[in-house]
Amino acid sequence: MTLYKCKCGNTKDIAKATIVYIDGDWETKEALCKCGKYMDSEPLEGMPSQIRTEESLSKKGDRLWAGAKEKLVGERGINEDF
Repeated sequence: MTLYKCKCGNTKDIAKATIVYIDGDWETKEALCKCGKYMDSEPLEGMPSQIRTEESLSKKGDRLWAGAKEKLVGERGINEDF
C-alpha cells in the first residue's frame, strides 16, 4: 500500500491506484482529499525493492569473453610470433 499525504495534514493508504490526467497534471484518482486537493506520495513508499543475484550480473570480470577469446585465438594470442 502506498501512503499519500496532503498539504493540509490528512493521510490515506491506497492499495490500488488509478492515474488520470486532470488539469494538465497526472493525479491519482483515489487520492482526492477532503479539502478538494489531490494528495502526493513519496516515490519510495510502497514500492518494492528487488535485487538481482544472478551470477551473470556480477562485477567480477567478464568470464564469458575470456573463454570465447581463448577458443577463437588459442592460448598464445594473436600478437605473438609463431
